[in-house]
Amino acid sequence: MENLKGLILSGGAGTRLRPITHTSAKQLVPVANKPVLFYGIEALVAAGVSEIGIVIAPQTGDEIRSAVGDGAELGASITYIPQAEPLGLAHAVLVAEDFLGDSSFVMYLGDNLLRDGISELVATFKRNEPEALIMLTQVPDPEHYGVAELDGERIVRLVEKPTEPPSDLALVGVYMFRPSVFAAARAIEPSARGELEITDTIQRLIEEGKPVEYHRVKGWWKDTGQLADMLAANRLVLEDIEPSMEGELIDCTLEGRVAVAAGAVLERTTVRGPAVIGAGARVADSYIGPYTAIGEDCVVTGSEVEYSILLRGASVRGLAARMEASLLGRNVSLSRAEGLPKTIRMMVGDNSNLTLP
Repeated sequence: MENLKGLILSGGAGTRLRPITHTSAKQLVPVANKPVLFYGIEALVAAGVSEIGIVIAPQTGDEIRSAVGDGAELGASITYIPQAEPLGLAHAVLVAEDFLGDSSFVMYLGDNLLRDGISELVATFKRNEPEALIMLTQVPDPEHYGVAELDGERIVRLVEKPTEPPSDLALVGVYMFRPSVFAAARAIEPSARGELEITDTIQRLIEEGKPVEYHRVKGWWKDTGQLADMLAANRLVLEDIEPSMEGELIDCTLEGRVAVAAGAVLERTTVRGPAVIGAGARVADSYIGPYTAIGEDCVVTGSEVEYSILLRGASVRGLAARMEASLLGRNVSLSRAEGLPKTIRMMVGDNSNLTLP
């Protein structure tokens, strides 16, 4: 099989992560201080796929171009493909047809994370050469996903967000296709929600008798479209971090695996890992608990933060309660006036300024 190309879809509006995504593309929200989108690019490059097209939306395209550039720093060659309206995953495939040409390709949803990457999937696709290869994983709530119905080991039907799911096997946001997918995508009609569904496209290939295979996900997979998913992905990535110390510590206690970037300064603080502290961060007289990512240039003083994500420039000062399970946007300022201590959970958009009673 010829060299594969990569197609990353990065055009979604991110409505489930508002207000964060009012001012930032959801694919650029960081997990363990790295944008989600970068994990997908790295997974493709690690699998030997370096020629990558990224489908972008008008609202967030410039931000994604600025963050990723030409891809050279990530080992990729990036082409940007504008999609004027979010008319479905199959529509995005058709929009990218000029870039993809007659190449087989990997399609990767830009807000997905797979712990073990896609190298095994790519190897299987090259070896078996089906028309399509999809990834499946068991989920507790299949009604929220595209779902596969199997007859033994054969896929017989795919259905998008069914009210009565035929199985608990959901499609993960990584697909592999040969060029026959373009004709199949052109042959389907928009769904009830007005989109050209990739599930309908693959179903068309099945009905035409084309070989469609599946691969079960090993390790974890996360769609980071909601706050709980972002925090869970952050936790899972941090489980694998290597401890490092490039910043400055003054009377601090570090427990477990903690990564402190260059330029960060910690004073009179306990950090219980796994946790990551970004470059230029200032943390003093505080407790940073497990599964926390403190972004670049953040400030945390006199506070306890656990199982949370702080984006670049956020500050948390003088909280008389532990902040947990929270996501603070860029340059958010959070402080507390006098009052009874209570646990705080929140998702706060960029540039907010909150004082708690």
